[in-house]
Amino acid sequence: MKTIDTTFDLNLLRVLVALAATRNVTQAAHALDMSQSGFSTALARLRQVLDDPLFVRTPVGMSPTPRAEQMIATAQDVLSRVTEEVLQKPGFDPATARTVFRLAMADVAEIVFLPRLLQHLQQHAPYATVTCASMETETLKQAMSNGDIDLALGYFPDLDSQSSFQQRLYFHTYACMLRSGHPLAARAVTEKNYSEIGHVVVSSPARTNALFEAFLEKRSIKRRIVLETPHHLSLPAIVESTDLMATVPLATGARFVQLGMVELLRLPFTPPSFAVQQHWHPLVHHDARSQWLRKQVALLFNVESDEWRDVQVALYGRSIRPIAG
Repeated sequence: MKTIDTTFDLNLLRVLVALAATRNVTQAAHALDMSQSGFSTALARLRQVLDDPLFVRTPVGMSPTPRAEQMIATAQDVLSRVTEEVLQKPGFDPATARTVFRLAMADVAEIVFLPRLLQHLQQHAPYATVTCASMETETLKQAMSNGDIDLALGYFPDLDSQSSFQQRLYFHTYACMLRSGHPLAARAVTEKNYSEIGHVVVSSPARTNALFEAFLEKRSIKRRIVLETPHHLSLPAIVESTDLMATVPLATGARFVQLGMVELLRLPFTPPSFAVQQHWHPLVHHDARSQWLRKQVALLFNVESDEWRDVQVALYGRSIRPIAG
C-alpha cells in the first residue's frame, strides 16, 4: 500500500484548486480566507515541492502549466471526497434504508418489545429487518464489541457502564398467573397458598429469573415446583390446562392475559423490581443509524408511555419503584 509523503501538506491542494478557479491570486486568497502574502507563500511552497511554476502570469490571468492542468481535476476530486466522505457526518434515512437491526433480548422480553417495535418500524423504516438473539453475558459483550449486536433490550445487570452505554426505560416487577376459574383466582393469594400450590418455573438463563430466585432465597420463601421448562412461551398453555401457578415479569403476564388464557394476580409479598434498559457499545455511540434506533426505543418504551403501569397500580396499588432483590 502506497502512503503519502508526510512532508507534503494536503492543504496546498486547496491553493491549487482555488487559483485554477479564479486565475487571480487576490481572489483565490479571499476564497480561502487567507491573506494575499500567506497565499503567495503557500503557492511558493507548492511550486518548490513539485518543481514546477504551476501558474504563470498571462494577459488572461494566472494560467496553469501542463503539470498543473494534470493535477487540477485530481485535486478537486480529493478535496471533494475528503469533504463528503471524511468530514461530513454520515446521515441515516430510515424511510429508504435497507438495514438489519440486530437486537439481543430474552424470549420473555421479545413478547414485550417486539409487537410495538415492529409496528413502529414498519411505518417509519419499512425496508428494515430485525433479528433477535439471546446470549450469555460474555458472548453478548463480545458480540456488541464486534458490532454484531446493535442493542440489548431488557434487564442486563452484568452490562455495566464500563462495557456499554445504557439508558433506563422504566422499572418493572412480577406477578403470578393462574388459569381462569382457578379457585385462588377469586381471592387474594396468601404466602401459605403461594408455598403450597404447585408451580411451573422457567429455567432459561433470563436475568429476571435469576433475580426473582435470589429474592425468594434471601427471604426463605419456598415453592413446590412441579415443572421446570426452558421456555416462557409454553407457560400460558400449561397454566391454562392445569392448577399450576407461574410467576413471571408483569408485562409478560399481561400479554398472556390478552390471549384470554390466564388471569394475573398480585403476589402475596412485595416483589423485587428491576430496571428495563437499552444498552449499546461505545463503538456505535455516535453512529447515526444507532442513534435513530435508540431514539425510537426510548420514545416507545418509557415511564410516561408504560402500557403496564395501570396493571401495576391495579395489582399493587402504586407505581413501581426500585426495590432491592
